[in-house]
Amino acid sequence: MAAVQRRGRRIMMTPGELDAFLAEERTCRVATVAADGRPHLGALWFVWDGGALWLYSLVRSRRWAQLRRDARLTVLVDSGTEYGELRGAELSGTAVSVGEAPRTGLPCPELADPERLFAGKYFGLEAMPHDGRHAWLRLVPEAVVSWDFRKLPRG
Repeated sequence: MAAVQRRGRRIMMTPGELDAFLAEERTCRVATVAADGRPHLGALWFVWDGGALWLYSLVRSRRWAQLRRDARLTVLVDSGTEYGELRGAELSGTAVSVGEAPRTGLPCPELADPERLFAGKYFGLEAMPHDGRHAWLRLVPEAVVSWDFRKLPRG
């Protein structure tokens, strides 16, 4: 994964910190590009496998339609309430659909790990329940920017 850090190296997350952060956070904001060039932003659940962000999206959504036309994607994951607690990561790249769409549970070895992680994280299950309305998107980030304001000097 290519990482880009524009400024503030002292607050950038290390690879281990980034992995832990993405594993624990539950909701991300997904930005796609509409046909008229305007951004579209929506919240979504995700899992991180250490190299890719896996998004489970409704296939009859504006997001899905926009990504079929233009697969560029930016995802923001952030947390914190007070200024000194703010942390986040912005991941950008190209979304790729994996498995059948919508997902019905047909065997797909590439989805074994993401579905196991997702089922445990969001449903407390060992196996992924499929509803025939969602499908998987994989984002292998081409650029990552991260920050952790807890690293800022106090005072």
